[in-house]
Amino acid sequence: DSITSPMIAGKADKVGRFANIIKQENKRMNSQVEKVLQMALIDKRDFSLKVSDVNLHDIIYNAVENINLQVEQKGGKARAELQASNPMVEGDNIHISNIINNLLDNANKYSPDAPEIIVHTRDVPNGVEVTISDKGIGMNKEQLKHIFDKFYRVHTGDVHDVKGFGLGLSYVKVMMTAHKGQIDVKSELGKGSSFTLFFPYKQ
Repeated sequence: DSITSPMIAGKADKVGRFANIIKQENKRMNSQVEKVLQMALIDKRDFSLKVSDVNLHDIIYNAVENINLQVEQKGGKARAELQASNPMVEGDNIHISNIINNLLDNANKYSPDAPEIIVHTRDVPNGVEVTISDKGIGMNKEQLKHIFDKFYRVHTGDVHDVKGFGLGLSYVKVMMTAHKGQIDVKSELGKGSSFTLFFPYKQ
């Protein structure tokens, strides 16, 4: 839509930026399809990580830039506060990218008005902590109990444009466990949610 708008069409730099985001999102859609297939393997506990050195800050920077295209259309802003001094961890680059992208997608989906999303990193013993916070609709205690269940989706009341299979957080949980990491969530109804991930330096 942005590219076809007359205000953008004549600006090569803007068209280039959006085309690059389309390219990145196509790659991510490809990996999302792969992820749905992998959920079947995960059910059978029949999958393996392709472990390499992963720069968490690079992944976060790209993910924030991509989600900002959607967030800015809603009058909001996503930003990164990258304070970890060593963002290099061992892990599966595609799966870690999917984890961050899924959590950013959720933060945007469940922030109906002008999303405010912050991705923060910091050094912790033996690894890196990544926190993704939003000021969206939040969750109550009962919803928090179920968010990592497969196919569970938080009821959004009047928000009708939240789409998805409810696979995202069950996938994130399984993948954090596979990476010998952790995921914690804090949320308050009407005030937003905060997901904290721990990635160990070494597998």
